[in-house]
Amino acid sequence: MSTLKSFIEVSADSHFPIQNLPYGVFKPSENESSRIGVAIGNLVCDLSALVDLKLFESSSLKDTKVFHQGYLNDFMSLGKQVWSETRKELQKLLSSENPTIRDNQQYKEKIFYQIDKVIMLLPARIGDYTDFYASKEHATNVGIMFRGKENALMPNWLHLPVGYHGRSSSVVVSGTKLRRPCGQTKGDDDAAPTFNQCKLLDFELEMGALVGVPNNLGEPVPISQAKDHIFGLVLLNDWSARDIQKWEYVPLGPFLAKNFGTTISPWVVTMEALQPFAVDAPHQDPTPLPYLQESGKNTFDIELTVGIKTEKMSEAHTICKSNLKYMYWTLSQQLAHHTISGCNLNPGDLLGTGTISGPTEDSFGSMLELSWKGSKTISLGESGETRKFIQDNDTVVMSGVCKGKDYQIGFGNCVGQIIPAHKY
Repeated sequence: MSTLKSFIEVSADSHFPIQNLPYGVFKPSENESSRIGVAIGNLVCDLSALVDLKLFESSSLKDTKVFHQGYLNDFMSLGKQVWSETRKELQKLLSSENPTIRDNQQYKEKIFYQIDKVIMLLPARIGDYTDFYASKEHATNVGIMFRGKENALMPNWLHLPVGYHGRSSSVVVSGTKLRRPCGQTKGDDDAAPTFNQCKLLDFELEMGALVGVPNNLGEPVPISQAKDHIFGLVLLNDWSARDIQKWEYVPLGPFLAKNFGTTISPWVVTMEALQPFAVDAPHQDPTPLPYLQESGKNTFDIELTVGIKTEKMSEAHTICKSNLKYMYWTLSQQLAHHTISGCNLNPGDLLGTGTISGPTEDSFGSMLELSWKGSKTISLGESGETRKFIQDNDTVVMSGVCKGKDYQIGFGNCVGQIIPAHKY
């Protein structure tokens, strides 16, 4: 597969070679309708145009209208066989050896758009959003900070993928600005809480899985079939107001500290594109209960970075380098556990991994860890600036790539800027 070439020029550092073909929803301009496309090099290939031009050969795609919609949900619901079939057809049409589009200028003008000129939208209608807490390193770091080494992990953590239900209405696409949240906070020595804007604003480096195939209410998804229900992955920034969270999270967990915004990348990289980068997940001890047991390579070698760009900087300075392969509880285990109660997942439901931290300090996936609860200062490089938490007008840039021999599979960037709080 790595030898496959497209007639579209793709630079060596591009995230979007023909081996990737991630899906996204876009508008060519503000006044035009939204539709579904795939990224290839510096272009977006309009899948609705391929249908209109009768270029799909397979019976399941010839007359489809799923690509004319402003969301991926209906396409994702069609299942693994159609996903794979579509991928094969696209790679065939975009291949350097296929003259159908390559040698037809009129086709090219109707099908392709410059990727930096289109308007990217949320890739799916997010019905529900669940955020997990699946990184052992992250959970241990946070536990040490707040409970000490002896009680770092809560008693249940090594037995199940801990999670909470998030807020789907405030999931936004990369590039959306978010306001600093306000809420109640209470210092350790304060007699009573006060209403303030968040002072300890943080990012969380995560990935998100988009559910494709639904399951019926009351029918759990066996872990052996869990992968077939996940359409693809996005980068995810689970913004967190740490001071608000500290006061509100007992006894029911995060609320206002998390509901003001979650940023995801616009491009969804399919599980099939990621498969060449599958690796063994970390060893789990104790052995999970039977419904969570799986074999084989169940996670992916995805190199993740986080950078911060201030108003004084021309580009983001990298402060974190992590990897999805560090995550203790796999995507399959998260989905299987989510449905074991009989909970029904629907196309477009979003499952966040939780912060992905690694074993070294430079791989910690949040400011809370990088600054160790504000006790350390994080350098922003040549600008001479420092941070402990996110300040107003800071931009957080997340990126992820799988590196192959002659190509790389990437997600593009997941970008969010924090603007000042609403004035009350």
